[in-house]
Amino acid sequence: MEIKRRKFQGVLNILSFNRHFYVIGLSVLAFIIVSHLIFKWNEILFWTIIASFIYGFTMPLIVSAYVYDFSGYYHFKWLKKYFTNSNDPLQILNINAGFDETSFSIQHHFPNATINVFDFYNPKQHTEPAIVRARKVSMVFPNTQVIKTNHIPLPNKSIDVIFLLSAAHEIRNAEEMIQFLKECHRLCKSTGQVIMVEHLRDFPNFLAFSIGFTHFFSKAVWEKSFLNAGFTSFEETKFTPFMSIFKSCP
Repeated sequence: MEIKRRKFQGVLNILSFNRHFYVIGLSVLAFIIVSHLIFKWNEILFWTIIASFIYGFTMPLIVSAYVYDFSGYYHFKWLKKYFTNSNDPLQILNINAGFDETSFSIQHHFPNATINVFDFYNPKQHTEPAIVRARKVSMVFPNTQVIKTNHIPLPNKSIDVIFLLSAAHEIRNAEEMIQFLKECHRLCKSTGQVIMVEHLRDFPNFLAFSIGFTHFFSKAVWEKSFLNAGFTSFEETKFTPFMSIFKSCP
C-alpha cells in the first residue's frame, strides 16, 4: 500500500510540528512592532529586523515545500540509481525516529521484499516538541518495533538494505551514533548497503533554515561516523541543494 500525500503535506507538517517556534517568533515580532510605535527606533534598524524575521519565517517553509512537496522525494524515483531490480526478494530494514512517512511507500516500491520497521524514539532522550507532535499523527507500519540505538534485534549479516531516511540526526551523541551505525554494519550482508537521507550543516541549509541548520550534521561528521563504525565506503549524491543521499557499504 502506498500512502497518497496531501498537497503541501510536507510544509504543513513543518508548520504543525514546529508551531511553538512560530508562536514565539510572532510574539517577539509583535513586541518589536509595538516598541517601534512607542519609542523612536532607527528606521533602517527596524526594517532590517522586520526583514530578518520575515525571511526566518518564510524561507524554511519555501525550502520545505520544494524538498518535501515538489522535488518528488516521496515518490522514491531516486532509488532507481541504487537498485537494478526492485522486484528482488530483498531483506529491508527501515529505521525511524518516531515519525514514519516512508515505510508504506518502500513496501509499494519493493513488493517482493521482507520489510522490518524499527523505531528508536526514546521519550527520555528525544524530548523535542516537534517529535512528540509528529508521533501523534504518524501512521504506524504493521509490526513496527521500538528499539534502543545500541541494539537492533536481528541476526548478523541478515539485511540487504537499511534505510535511514531523515532520522539518524536525532541521535545527538557522537558515541551513541557510532554504536548505532556499528549495529547497522553488523546487520548488513556482504553485498548490503545503508541508504541515508539527510539535510546537512552546510551553507545552503544555513540559507534555508538560518540557525536551525545546527540541528543537522556536516558531511565530514557523517563520513567519520560511518568509517569509525566499520563501513568501507561513503558516497554522496545531492538530491536538491538542501538534501543529500548517502550510500555506505560494509
